[in-house]
Amino acid sequence: METTKPLFQKYLLICENKRDEGQCCAPEGEKIRELLKDKIKALGLKSQVRVSRAGCLDVCKWGPNVLLMPDNVWFKEVHEKDIDAIIEKATTGLSKK
Repeated sequence: METTKPLFQKYLLICENKRDEGQCCAPEGEKIRELLKDKIKALGLKSQVRVSRAGCLDVCKWGPNVLLMPDNVWFKEVHEKDIDAIIEKATTGLSKK
């Protein structure tokens, strides 16, 4: 096994889990991920911030859920109106190109 530093400075992990029964983050999680991804790209930060889908984060009742790593910040009950606040938190201190 080999270890290395992460390729990106920040990671936004968005739950897109799908279940036959009960609450889950999909399909709202997918929409949130696309909006975050588009915004990061528009800001010229895609080489610094990775926006990725995640499987179950085990907090379905508060979905859609987004994790900001390595900051260890959890955004719950995320809606489209929250995108700018998440981006602000994720990009603070990064140089925009």
